[in-house]
Amino acid sequence: MKIFDAHCDLLYKLWKYPGMDEYGDPFLQTSIQKLQNSSFGIIQCFAVFVPSELSGSEKLIAALSQINLFHEVILKKYDRFVHIKSKEDIEGMKDGEIGAILTLEGCDCLQGNINLLETFYHLGVRSFGLTWNNGNLLADGALESRNAGLSSLGVEAVRKLNMLKVWTDLSHLNEKSFWDVIEEADFPVATHSNAYTLCPHPRNLRDGQITACVQKNSMIGITFVPAFTAPERRAAVKDLLSHVDYVLSLGGENSVGLGSDFDGITETIEHVSGFQDYHHITNALVKSYSAEVVHKILYQNFVNKIIF
Repeated sequence: MKIFDAHCDLLYKLWKYPGMDEYGDPFLQTSIQKLQNSSFGIIQCFAVFVPSELSGSEKLIAALSQINLFHEVILKKYDRFVHIKSKEDIEGMKDGEIGAILTLEGCDCLQGNINLLETFYHLGVRSFGLTWNNGNLLADGALESRNAGLSSLGVEAVRKLNMLKVWTDLSHLNEKSFWDVIEEADFPVATHSNAYTLCPHPRNLRDGQITACVQKNSMIGITFVPAFTAPERRAAVKDLLSHVDYVLSLGGENSVGLGSDFDGITETIEHVSGFQDYHHITNALVKSYSAEVVHKILYQNFVNKIIF
């Protein structure tokens, strides 16, 4: 069985806590040990996340430092990890290898210089979120009070991402920015978002947004954030599956996947405290859906959307 997880924040944790043991620190939800000990075939997306409170130059340094950790710690120290920069890299993976995709969660670090998108591309980034929950020079996030959409610079950025043939991440955008990206982006994906109807949180997607993703042949990575999963915050695996089922009910059989947000969350779904507990989710999926649909949800749908 194979898993494609569209979002984790291991790089941020390693950057924030220098000297942390990336291999076996129990504080980590996606430690190298947990990934390497898994019985699943794995492709894991590793996000670069830069806190909004940093200054402009500090943001760029933080982003580049996390990218350096990806190359020097994840890839160089552990030979089972393969940097995925194209679909051909996936097709060339050997048994036991772990695919690693580098992503950027928010473009604040660019400070309006969208030419740096190409620089980040050359450093291996293949998915770009325009902003986090805040607003910036490109777009407004889900919690930004001014509630604007893409700026003219944001539109330029999306068009540059189209040219680079990489994903534009819809997660964290507010509704206006979401619809602007759906209009402009050739390759939009929501790496870690749930269904607003089931859990009315501004980070989640409304029915029309889910339908737009399906019609665009996009992706929605159901995320394990308890606050985005169950309104009462006591989320269980069955609540997670309800979001999968809801996207399926809106025609999303080929557009639903998983994006855990491990190491970006402090609270976890019951019995799923880290990557080592993924079997609770896979077992529940196997009980609910056909083998073909389970394979799509866990792995194939996201792989099919790789255009880089």
